[in-house]
Amino acid sequence: MLEGANVKLSSVISDVLGVTGQRILAALADGVTDPAVLADLADPRIRASRETLRTALTGLVTAHQRLMLRVQLQHVAFLDRQIAALSEEIATRLANFDDALARLQTIPGVERRTAEIIIAEVGPDLQRFPSAAQFVSWAGFSPGQHESAGKAQPTRTRKGSKALRAALTQSGHAAGKTQTYLGAVYRRLAARRGKARAAVAVGRHILIAIYHILRQPGVSYQDLGANYFDERDKQAIVRREVRRLEALGYRVVLEPASEAS
Repeated sequence: MLEGANVKLSSVISDVLGVTGQRILAALADGVTDPAVLADLADPRIRASRETLRTALTGLVTAHQRLMLRVQLQHVAFLDRQIAALSEEIATRLANFDDALARLQTIPGVERRTAEIIIAEVGPDLQRFPSAAQFVSWAGFSPGQHESAGKAQPTRTRKGSKALRAALTQSGHAAGKTQTYLGAVYRRLAARRGKARAAVAVGRHILIAIYHILRQPGVSYQDLGANYFDERDKQAIVRREVRRLEALGYRVVLEPASEAS
């Protein structure tokens, strides 16, 4: 509808329903048309300049569009109230699990809402699962195997809880942006197999962490570090880099940093 009025708000701010967006939309719905006045409603922290905002907000908003803006903003406000009420109810029902929720949030990529989904979908007690592998399989994160002519080939993971899968996949992407062990796993796999598969694989690692955290009271996530793979493969890395330098015509002599100093 904004595009129909030639108001290019979405091209200059990332979220038209954020603080700045809602201020401007409310003013448009109330009949404010001066681009300079509308631009002054923007939060000072947004990236777009006032001149850019004024240009983007120069349009023609009709009475019909103002009416529809008011209706839509009222609907958004109603949804916000419903979300707040439901969030409060969820917090009340999960009050007895605050410790588990806090420990789950020590896992990179797992925020409060994800931790709530985990507790809702798997429960706080995982004693019914004898091993992490069985728990991961139950959740639908174990890669399947299809065997034909004596050759095993990986297939899609089996179906599990859709809500849990969506939450863990999102957490996998979020963990991929961190300088942690899970971030390192994500980047290694994304380079070879793509981001989607990397996120699912990191979700599998997160499930293993969830298993141990919920099985053992007081246990939190212990990160192995972003350089875990480098340390593990240190000698292989050294040999590979030496061969690369020698191929370029250099003679390489290695000395430990402490001795060289």
